[in-house]
Amino acid sequence: PTSAHARCAAARCLHTRMPDGNSAPRRARGAEAAAWRVLLQSLLLAGAASVSVCASGAPILIQGGTVVNHDRQFLADVLIQDGVIAAIEPDMQVPAGAQVLDAKGKLVMPGGIETHTHLDMPFMGTTACDDFFTGQAAAAAGGTTMHIDFALPVDHDIEAGFEAWKGKAERSCIDYGFHMAVTKWDAGMSEAMGRVVQKGINSFKFFMAYKGALMVDDEQLIHGFRRCKELGAIPMVHAENGDAVVWGQEEMVRRGIVGPEGHALSRPAILEGEATARAIKLARFVGSPLYVVHVMSIDAMEEVAKARKDGQRVIGEPVISGLALNESMVWHPDFNVASRYVMSPPIRSAEHGLALRKALAQGTLQLVGTDHAVFNSTQKAMGRGDFRKIPNGVNGIEERMHVVWETMVNSGMMSPMDYVRVTSTAAAQTFNIYPRKGHIAVGSDADVIVFDPNEEHVLSASTHHSRIDSNVYEGMRIKGRVVSTVSRGRLLWDAGKLYAEPGTGQYIPLPTGGPLFEGLDVQHQAEMVPHRYGRTPVARTAAMGSKVEL
Repeated sequence: PTSAHARCAAARCLHTRMPDGNSAPRRARGAEAAAWRVLLQSLLLAGAASVSVCASGAPILIQGGTVVNHDRQFLADVLIQDGVIAAIEPDMQVPAGAQVLDAKGKLVMPGGIETHTHLDMPFMGTTACDDFFTGQAAAAAGGTTMHIDFALPVDHDIEAGFEAWKGKAERSCIDYGFHMAVTKWDAGMSEAMGRVVQKGINSFKFFMAYKGALMVDDEQLIHGFRRCKELGAIPMVHAENGDAVVWGQEEMVRRGIVGPEGHALSRPAILEGEATARAIKLARFVGSPLYVVHVMSIDAMEEVAKARKDGQRVIGEPVISGLALNESMVWHPDFNVASRYVMSPPIRSAEHGLALRKALAQGTLQLVGTDHAVFNSTQKAMGRGDFRKIPNGVNGIEERMHVVWETMVNSGMMSPMDYVRVTSTAAAQTFNIYPRKGHIAVGSDADVIVFDPNEEHVLSASTHHSRIDSNVYEGMRIKGRVVSTVSRGRLLWDAGKLYAEPGTGQYIPLPTGGPLFEGLDVQHQAEMVPHRYGRTPVARTAAMGSKVEL
């Protein structure tokens, strides 16, 4: 297992790919390259006691399936041992004591990596009802083997927030990492960001909405983006114009529109588009990459598309509710039904969903999350009579892999290889853990699913594993199902049975300086330091005739 991890480390050090699938070699040079080779050889030869691998019991042989990665697919058996993929070959002999998973006629794919969750999150006067065990167990049942949760500061203290989320995650059963939210700015915050990066944080989220609670202003965004660039960390934005949203909410209430439909009407797509454009332009000004979470509208998607066409490093993340649902349900006459669909930014009308699906298929948007933040019907009822008090959030951590397959692959918009890219590989590449995660290769973590493309099932609250008492995908028929989920060599889901145990997940530190940063300084310097009129600063003549830089 140590050798496997060393090989995987070597691959990460010497080569990676951009999230849109384009090759981006990252080759160490000169003495640095030699040092890496010596280190990796010493790890291989000495046994590398410092490399920890969670042992997983008996080997697992996945037999007779079609292995699907983001770049190719082929028939082969997959041998899993000591938490990693040990071999990929056709017609392997069954090792002594191995558990065999029959994958004939099925697809063998990397486990899903979910980039956008809120487990055990305190929000709007209550706490999300899925904790790190129930949410992750649901994820495993749906084929997700790792997720990245959003940690919130404690009284604006991001280090305290990190420790609080590590405590919440003690009940985990799959692998996980953290994004960190930044909700204020000062010199102390800049220093704290540097310290949490050392603990495995490589992304920071800035809210442009939720005024008076989480929202930051443009000046704070600029400082935050610049600090992210210095650290090699990815700035992320929740893009809505928070000031305009507050005005829209007050306007709805003034008109007597206080039900869930008021939520959608108070924060239209134009406000999402405006904030997305503003964040993109500020990131370009500073010279940082940008990750736009939950792209929910044509307006926001077109801003991402325009920036990427201009060569800017922008990642757009749609979520499955935006791809598969429409806003009509918030007009349902039953408050309990309508409130289930309240999230921010809101689910939009059907034409937005179609445009987002096309953008995902074309590569304009790169990967799919869920914004899984679940509140049961009694919690949602806090907003009866005032939509501003409805806790925002919908489910999706268990449904994501199936909904993407149904809407994108069964519709003919994507191939199975594209599916792997948007549900797993692009996330691993973006957050700098590829090919340890997001890829089926010798030495990669044994995060693998077996998927039956012909099995039909129906999504329902009566069968899901989340604690939430409803499901916004209720009654959705799916052709294609995850039949087995293996997480770091542990069989967590098989033949409709869940074997997850709390406390068995592993925190995955996310390294800074990923592929989004390669060549970024050169690109920004060429754009922001003009030479059209000569060198800068300009040498000007002082009053006494001597030349000085003025």
